[in-house]
Amino acid sequence: MSGDSFLEWMRREGRIVIVGASLAGLRAAETLREEGFTGSLTLIGDEPHEPYDRPPLSKQVLLGNASADHTALPRRMELGAHWRLGVAATGLDIAARRVRLADGDQVEYDRLLIATGVHARPWPHETEADLDGVFVLRTRDDAAKLHRRLTAAPRRVVVIGAGFTGSEIASACRELGLPVTVIERAAAPLVGALGGVVGEAAAQLQREHGVDLRCGVMVTGLEGDSAGRLRSAHLSDGSTVDADVAVVSLGATRNTAWLAESGLGAGPRGIACDAGCRAFDVRGIVTDDIFVAGDVARSPHALFGYQFLSLEHWGNAVAQAEIAAHNMISASSDRRPHLWVPAFWSSQFGVSIKSVGVPSLGEEVLIAQGSLAERRFTGVYGYQGRVIAAVTFDQTKWLEFYQRLIETAAPFPPAFPTVDRRPEGLRPVPAGFPDPSLPTHGPSVTLSGYSPTDRRITFTPARA
Repeated sequence: MSGDSFLEWMRREGRIVIVGASLAGLRAAETLREEGFTGSLTLIGDEPHEPYDRPPLSKQVLLGNASADHTALPRRMELGAHWRLGVAATGLDIAARRVRLADGDQVEYDRLLIATGVHARPWPHETEADLDGVFVLRTRDDAAKLHRRLTAAPRRVVVIGAGFTGSEIASACRELGLPVTVIERAAAPLVGALGGVVGEAAAQLQREHGVDLRCGVMVTGLEGDSAGRLRSAHLSDGSTVDADVAVVSLGATRNTAWLAESGLGAGPRGIACDAGCRAFDVRGIVTDDIFVAGDVARSPHALFGYQFLSLEHWGNAVAQAEIAAHNMISASSDRRPHLWVPAFWSSQFGVSIKSVGVPSLGEEVLIAQGSLAERRFTGVYGYQGRVIAAVTFDQTKWLEFYQRLIETAAPFPPAFPTVDRRPEGLRPVPAGFPDPSLPTHGPSVTLSGYSPTDRRITFTPARA
């Protein structure tokens, strides 16, 4: 069968299986149908729920402004798909083109999309993790359970880890009027993602809102009573925090364990794929029938020296899923690269935090507008003489401008005066990221490969 004949057969009669029934999986399935795929479509998910939105879980759901079972993602169309929910994928046979499921069944495919995402990293001591009052927050069920406990007015909540999710949980607790202690191994909240300079502004923001923020320390143990209920957290500085709720927010682990014997290039940092979302096998050879999208993917990016990036971002999951779906049913000449510019947002303590680029790659940061002290500013990050990222606290209007600088590899620091620049923004300062060899309690962007040095690159988004 020729390539063109195979593609035509794929569109009409082929079998596509998507492992991962969340945001990326749903958007990929919709794109397949929109672009003319009429064959068999199966979505496999380990949770019993149909695809739902995760960002509201640490915000509206915890606050009681939305219920966990009302977070379903909107559908663009009726998919005509076969849903296998509540059953996890446990293995992959590449040669036979079969996905093995936890219930013993096997699902055959002609092309496969892996969009299994990540799961919350649990508390490492199993007995302590099982105490009544110890939670993680990743799934809809997690959010519902934690919301019920928070509405029961606990005497104190301990949040272990001050990344974005941990900080949002702390913000929700304070909005609910609950005493909360945040424990962060690094020098400040958000330091792994935004660096120490911006992290210190986040620290002041938390303390101003009544958070008992303790940085530079770790939780060494969780203690329960004779009935198995959490009673206190012991810290590395010798102190103890009495609490009956602890939320473990130590980042996420990519869901690749089920691929251990598959022959794919999958590991703790995700599944390596090319710019067209095709997975690599363990020999470094690209496959043509297995694609990857979302949090579990590691893909090269032209703007960042073709380093392999793993991005736990909502927008990245959507954009990459749509590219992967398009490429699965397209001829080589019609395929498109995934060139989405990394971006994220967070809402905490009444402040909207948004970013473009990869701040954690930055060596220096310049406060181009506003003031750190007022928690209303724009920070621009530089790496090897080029603008690599920007973050705003309540100054979203500047992001589009700085995204253009990132896309055109503009020089850093920007060679022009900016509006509302205060004395602290007259010169760049070290961004203050921690030593990457030392773990923190915050989330991270995984990077591998060589460093970007080309300042002449021009980025043009793919057009449909």
